[in-house]
Formats: sequence, structure tokens, C-alpha cells
Amino acid sequence: MRKGQISAINFLFALVLCGAINSMLYAQPVGYTGVKDLHAFRDRFQKESSRVETIESSFRQDKILIALTEKITATGKFWFKRSDRVKIEYKKPFIYTMVLNGEKMLVRDGQKESQINVRSNKLFQQVNRIMIDCVQGTILQSKDFDSKVFENETTFLLELTPKGKSLREFFEMIILNVDKKDYSASSIEMNEPSGDKTTIRFMDKKVNAPIADEVFSL
Repeated sequence: MRKGQISAINFLFALVLCGAINSMLYAQPVGYTGVKDLHAFRDRFQKESSRVETIESSFRQDKILIALTEKITATGKFWFKRSDRVKIEYKKPFIYTMVLNGEKMLVRDGQKESQINVRSNKLFQQVNRIMIDCVQGTILQSKDFDSKVFENETTFLLELTPKGKSLREFFEMIILNVDKKDYSASSIEMNEPSGDKTTIRFMDKKVNAPIADEVFSL
């Protein structure tokens, strides 16, 4: 799989989770306690997620490469339209675009452009299924992850640990911070088996504002 495609998978996870969302390797996060009524949280999470039709937001991505002991920062914008349209556009320090529209994906890396049929790739099929679970608010019932939920006064913290071998090749754990005010994600952290870590922070988010279908044109 090309490097650009792997990057698209990573950010796709970030985006589909922003509608919100058991690891024995990680202790309870400092400053958080376990959610006592997990059933009530799941019901509220699903209810709030079902109200999200569109999302438009800026983002900042910080990637820490353990082998190089450096941090790489990128910024850009993304758009989401229920239930299977996504556009991610990196603007600095490089230009990179990924558009998902139904079962087709367009990746544009500089002057290079390629189209991917999601149906023909098992990993992308799995990503698509997870995306639907996230948008519908049912990710905590997903068989693809073990999950834990913590909280403090302002934030829910969700820890998702992949179960399947294919996902574990990319992620050791995904940590999502969800704002209690509107159940939307403020940041997502993706920890890779290599020790590399990617943190994405969402800014200037607009929920349920009109987005033209042409934004997701392939």
C-alpha cells in the first residue's frame, strides 16, 4: 500500500470519529474517572451522533516520529456529509487531498491522482464499516474495538483498542476527547505499534451547516 493511502486511512479514522467516541496496557488517565453509567452514556452518544448531518472544520495535525525524535505539524480543512462523504485537504506544509464518496475514494498527492474502489479492498471495507458505526453512534458496540470511557468535569475520554490483526498493524490505541457540551470531538490521538503518535485537534467546527454535494466530487 502506498504511503499516501496509509495517511488517508489514518485521517479517515480521525474524521469519522469526530461525530462523537479495553486496553490492559494503559492505566486510567490522570485527572479522569471511569464513567459509572456506561449504558446511559452509550444511549446519549448515539442520540447526539444521530443529529449530525454535516461537519466542516479546520484541523492541526502533530505527528511525533520516535525514530527521528521530531514533530511534524500539518494544517488543513475537512468536510463530512452523512453518511459516506468525506473530504480531507492538507494545506500546509504540503498539499494532499482525499475524497471519499460512497464506495469510491480519490487521493491527490501533488500532481499524482489515483482512485480507489473501497469495495475491492478489505481494509477499506472495514474502515467504511467503522465509519458508519461512528456516525450512527454505535462504535462502542463495535466488534472491531475494545473500549473504555472516562470523564472529568468537561470531557469524556474514549480509549479504543483494535481487536483485528489488520487494524492492529496501524493502531495500538485510539484516544478520543469528546466535549461534554455537544458530544463532539475536540481531539484524537492515534498511537501506532512503532511508537509513533499522531494527534489531531479540531478547530472552528461548524456542525449541520449546508455543504454542497460538489465539495465531494471525484
